[in-house]
Amino acid sequence: MADTAIPSAIGGSEPAIGRGLKGLLLVAIPVFLVGWLIIYPIIAAILSTLFVDGPQGVHFSTASYQFFFSDPYSRANLALTLWTTGLCAVLLLLVGLPIALYLRFSTSRFADLVQSLAIFPMFVPSIILSYALIRTIGPNGTLDILLNAIGLPKIPSPYLTPWGPVIGLVWDNLPLTVLMLTAGLGSISNSAVEAARDVGAGPIRVFWHIILPRMGNSILVTISFTVLGIFSSFTLPYVLGPASPEMMGPFMLRTFNDLYDPLNAKTQAVISFVFCLFFGLFYVWSIARNQRSQTR
Repeated sequence: MADTAIPSAIGGSEPAIGRGLKGLLLVAIPVFLVGWLIIYPIIAAILSTLFVDGPQGVHFSTASYQFFFSDPYSRANLALTLWTTGLCAVLLLLVGLPIALYLRFSTSRFADLVQSLAIFPMFVPSIILSYALIRTIGPNGTLDILLNAIGLPKIPSPYLTPWGPVIGLVWDNLPLTVLMLTAGLGSISNSAVEAARDVGAGPIRVFWHIILPRMGNSILVTISFTVLGIFSSFTLPYVLGPASPEMMGPFMLRTFNDLYDPLNAKTQAVISFVFCLFFGLFYVWSIARNQRSQTR
C-alpha cells in the first residue's frame, strides 16, 4: 500500500494530467492572439477578395487577381519588390559575412569597435535613417557638398530611385544579419580551423572547406529571416523609393487611400502574403534542417 501511494505523491498520472492542462492553458492565450490578430484577418482578406458583392448578391470571383496579373503597373511593382528583396539579400550576405567572420575569429580590441558599428543601426528608427540618407546622398546633400568642395562633379543621387530603398534596407537589416551569422559561426571550433591551417590550408580553403559547410544552415536561416522583413518593408521604400514603379507596401497604401479601392488593396495584400508565406515556409524548413543536423 505504501508503494502505491508514492507515485501519486511524487507525480503520478493525475499530476501529469494536471501539468498537461496547465501547459495548454499557458499556450492558449498566445495561440488565441495569433489566431485573432493574424490568422483571422488573413482568412477574412482572402475570402473578401474571392467572394465579392455584385448586382445579384455575393458571388465567387477572381476578377481582382486577374486584374492584378494583367495590369502592367501592378506586375512592375511586384517585380520591383522581388528585385529589391533579392538584391538586398545578396548584398547583406556579401557585407555581413566578412564582418561576422572577422568578429568571430579576431582577438583584437578593434573588433569591439567593429561590432559596435555593425550593431548601431539596430537602434536607429527607420524614419530617422531615411532622413539621414536624404541629407547625405540626396540632391545637394552632404556628399554633393564634399565633392563640390574638392572640385569634383556631382554624382547621380540614388534618392527616389530603386537604389534608394536598397541602400536603406541593407543598412537597416545589417545588424540582424551580422548577429545571426556570428551565432552560426559560434558552432565552428577553433581547433578545426587550426588543424586545417597546420596542414597548409590557406584562408580561402579554410573558409570553403571548413567554415562554409558548417554554417550552411545558418546562412539559409539568415536569408529567410531577412527576406521576410525586406519584402514587407514600408517606411524606407515609401520615403526613399520612386513613385513609379513602387514596392508592394507603398502600392497597397496608395491603392487604398488615394484610389479608394479596398478590394484591389486587399488583393495586393493577399498576393504579398502568398510570397511571404513561401519565404516563411522556407524559413521553417531551414530551422528544421538546422535542428536535425544538430541532433546527428
